[in-house]
Amino acid sequence: MDKYKAIPQGYMSIGEVARKMDVTVRTLQYYDKEGLLSPSAMSEGGRRLYTDKDIVRLHQILSLKHLGFSLADIKNRLIPLDTPDGIAGVLMEQAAAVRQKIESLSELLRELEVLREEVLQMQSVDFTKYADIIVNLQMKNDFYWLIKHFDDQTLDHIRSHFDKDSGIAFMNTFVQLQDEVIRLQNAGVAADSAEGQSFAKSYWDMITDFTGGDMSMLPRLIELGQFQNTDHKWKEFQDIANRYIEQALGFYFSHLGIDPFKEEI
Repeated sequence: MDKYKAIPQGYMSIGEVARKMDVTVRTLQYYDKEGLLSPSAMSEGGRRLYTDKDIVRLHQILSLKHLGFSLADIKNRLIPLDTPDGIAGVLMEQAAAVRQKIESLSELLRELEVLREEVLQMQSVDFTKYADIIVNLQMKNDFYWLIKHFDDQTLDHIRSHFDKDSGIAFMNTFVQLQDEVIRLQNAGVAADSAEGQSFAKSYWDMITDFTGGDMSMLPRLIELGQFQNTDHKWKEFQDIANRYIEQALGFYFSHLGIDPFKEEI
């Protein structure tokens, strides 16, 4: 009882303030150390003593902290402001930062849900493939699901030949050629026409870019194109495009007098 009697009237101990405001004593000590909320007085024994005015200040700090402001922002940017426009400006900046966090968290949630589905479809534990899938999701690669069908050698080849920028560039080329072959097919453009052969050259250039000239990769790419997958985008591409691509490349190789598949064998 003696220690409570030692507190002057109108003052509260740090423990009382902590209980009243639902914070820890350590938090109040830290705020004092950082110069954010210093007690109004100190007892003869060196104990921190707070007043109702300090409680109001603490309430302000906790409310602003709830809005996502850091203690540094509260101390150095907000509290020193003395005009409504200034405060409104800082609040607008904080709102923009919160919106950015929401977008980032929404994308993170999507990636978590997608990866979960991929893990269940793989029915195996392979954290290397998980990491590759995550990287492709970050790249906004809609064909991230192909990763689970690649063997280790193919994945090693991809990692050693493509970085993030070149990987994105390659996928952009792939998507463009996918759209182009569907357009040619729908327009009835013959595979041996000038336009069809121009496509064949671009498509073969893409393949050689992917393989780096290593023709041993071709059988793996063929197997990749033949598997049955439930992804509707890839299945649509297989059904509509593969026959045209095979015809166009057949004419293209015939004109060049080469057969890369036979040479590989």
